[in-house]
Amino acid sequence: MLRKLLTLLALAATLSVSACAKEPEMNTPTAENTDYIVLGMGCFWGAEKRMSEIPGVIDVESGYAGGDAENAGYYDVLGLEKEIRYGKTDQRNHAEVVKVTFDPQTVDLETILIHFWENHDPTQGDRQGNDVGTNYRSAIYTHNDAQTAIAKQTEAAYQTALTQAGYSKITTEIAPLHNYITAEEYHQNYLQKNPNGYCGLGGTGVKYPGDGKSPMPKSEPSAPRLQGSDLNQTRQLVVFEAEDCAFCKQFKAEILDDWQTDVDVTTTLNPNPPEGWTLEKSLFATPTIVLFEDGKEVSRFTGYNGDKARFWKWIGFRLLTPEQRRIAFEQGTEQAFTGSHLDEKRPGTFVDPITGAALFRSDTKFESGSGWPSFFNPVEGAITEHEDFSHGMHRIEVRSASSGIHLGHVFNDGPPPSHKRYCINGNVLKFVPDPPENNANNTE
Repeated sequence: MLRKLLTLLALAATLSVSACAKEPEMNTPTAENTDYIVLGMGCFWGAEKRMSEIPGVIDVESGYAGGDAENAGYYDVLGLEKEIRYGKTDQRNHAEVVKVTFDPQTVDLETILIHFWENHDPTQGDRQGNDVGTNYRSAIYTHNDAQTAIAKQTEAAYQTALTQAGYSKITTEIAPLHNYITAEEYHQNYLQKNPNGYCGLGGTGVKYPGDGKSPMPKSEPSAPRLQGSDLNQTRQLVVFEAEDCAFCKQFKAEILDDWQTDVDVTTTLNPNPPEGWTLEKSLFATPTIVLFEDGKEVSRFTGYNGDKARFWKWIGFRLLTPEQRRIAFEQGTEQAFTGSHLDEKRPGTFVDPITGAALFRSDTKFESGSGWPSFFNPVEGAITEHEDFSHGMHRIEVRSASSGIHLGHVFNDGPPPSHKRYCINGNVLKFVPDPPENNANNTE
């Protein structure tokens, strides 16, 4: 009996060892069968996110590399860059980089480098979008001759595609890895820890040549560039978006879908300005909303994460007149009997001049003799009320619920049925008359 028990235990141990011995055969990457490459694509936050999405990539770590210092942190790099800018040192600074560890059995180095080329602009020199400095240079840091050869081969191929698309020479540094330093913990997986971060642009929009390993669709190498001749030359808003950008979708749902504006608005997935038009500087995040006048950028709004008030104030300062801005954003008041719409009696709706949201219907307007347009009821949900103790008085301020701009005040001396008097600055109202068929119905 004892011998039988020992035999069973030995068999169980053998099966256990055999099961363990089979685990490495299940394509589970280990340190011995992985590889890595160190890449500089500007700010490492967006680079980390982009490269981690590649199938076969095991880990992406933010770091610093390529500089003279053997040990440095984020503020050391920023401080040295400032000294370089003012000519106080000739020391070479580190670049912000990501160390991409991958399984060569699942993804090869060429595919990773194709993603590298397509996911940033390698022609910008010591910058990437709004991030300027040698620490934001484009770079490929290799650890053997084979990697260097593949890096240079892919560079030559992508240069051909960029040249055909009208881009200048690639400025990417290709060199052996030197003084790599892991970045601080708070920089690791930054956009996962900070979901309100921006959606990085996908580079130049130029596809790596060939039908092989480019992640861009074969049938559509890049989003078509807008033609300036097709847009409003006087004033045009362009919303620059990116695929799979949650903040772009949020901006569309919260702003674009219901926005009633006289300004022409268009969207694009191409990060370049409309043909024949100019941007002040490259874009670095999406969504970016740019206001063009006469084909030139005059203002931009970068990034959106639900901050509607900030957006409406930005666009309001660009669309409103100085007098309207004084009222809307500085709680100003027009002089009595000088504002717009005092005598407007047509059927229609008074709307927010920025958002186009309905505020008051004309059938709630009455002659108060005060010198300002007066209403006894707003459109439901159109306004918000706030206590106002300015000028030594206690009043109730009225603001637009959609844009937050100041409209006027409400008093308890109006006609029935509400007995309210919404005393509104006419210059921050826009009147939209009812369509003719509605007017006809109203007169029957």
